[in-house]
Amino acid sequence: MVLKTFGWSFAVTALGLVAAVLYGGWTAFGVVAILSILEISLSFDNAVVNAGILKKMNAFWQKIFLTIGILIAVFGMRLVFPVVIVAISAQLGPIEAVDLALTDKDRYQELVTDAHPSIAAFGGMFLLMIFLDFIFEDRDIKWLGWLERPLAKLGKIDMLSVCIALIVLLISSITFGANAHQHGGTHADKAETVLLSGIAGLITYMIVGGLSGYFEDKLEEEEEREHEAEEKAAREGKPKSAVKLAGKAAFFMFLYLEVLDASFSFDGVIGAFAITNDIVLMALGLGIGAMYVRSLTVYLVRQGTLDEYVYLEHGAHYAIGALAAILLVTIQYEINEIITGMIGVVLIGASFWSSVRRNRAIAAAGGKAGSDEKTEVSSGV
Repeated sequence: MVLKTFGWSFAVTALGLVAAVLYGGWTAFGVVAILSILEISLSFDNAVVNAGILKKMNAFWQKIFLTIGILIAVFGMRLVFPVVIVAISAQLGPIEAVDLALTDKDRYQELVTDAHPSIAAFGGMFLLMIFLDFIFEDRDIKWLGWLERPLAKLGKIDMLSVCIALIVLLISSITFGANAHQHGGTHADKAETVLLSGIAGLITYMIVGGLSGYFEDKLEEEEEREHEAEEKAAREGKPKSAVKLAGKAAFFMFLYLEVLDASFSFDGVIGAFAITNDIVLMALGLGIGAMYVRSLTVYLVRQGTLDEYVYLEHGAHYAIGALAAILLVTIQYEINEIITGMIGVVLIGASFWSSVRRNRAIAAAGGKAGSDEKTEVSSGV
């Protein structure tokens, strides 16, 4: 199972490290290895959230996610995206931007750093909306019940997530954007840039997420029929088959996954410049890390890990909220990538341990949840 799921990741790792040695010797080998670890640590929460979405899709679209999706993730976000950012910010042609990345690495790094406020605002708002929509939804399973119960009640207010996100963006543009961090430790007033980029991130989330939700709703009647068939199969002792998204619903869900992955990759791409400004080494290291994130996503789906450890999605979404806040703060202040990665690891680790405790408690009770758990499950944390 491990070899089947992570086989391509192992192969890409070997090829990438060999390419690094041929390109720049053992020093390049070390840089690529460090970048790979950085990407994996920063994107583990991405894998958990992706798995929660991917498990709804059929086998065909899961394969698309692993093939076309990985090409978008590796070559699009880890190689093309930094070059596009430089081209736009410096008003250069694509060929000139590539030439700059290969021949004048210091200038290239300076331009990417100066474009960071707009990148952080776009990604921060997109991720913030994901977090807000999650915590304001009334769920049967609750991890931090004392917090999630009142937030679920507030979530009944229409457009609350959008209102809060816009307030956060306005405050961020006035405070962080007015004194945005630039290359060399200088600061500049980029409040307008932050505001426009944040609105673009919010609009992107609403369009892609809205289309995904729309087509999901279209399948509700079909799903109800499938559930009835599952119940009948259970009564007759036949195996159940999970409902899988297909067609337009799966396409827009795939599109949502790619935009989500792009938002998660912002911090990894920017953080990579703290290690190297070589675009080739950056693409190799982050590309290897992206492969493992993809493989981990599929592993979680195939193993049914999210169904067994029910609080993992909660921990991942809290990590998303933390990452959104960090991205907005980095508009003005530098934050070490180790801190960013550790926050996600700690939150997901805590949610995993809570899931283990829950499973043990249910097992000790004879494998049956308590009567209250039929309507709500909370870790009691």
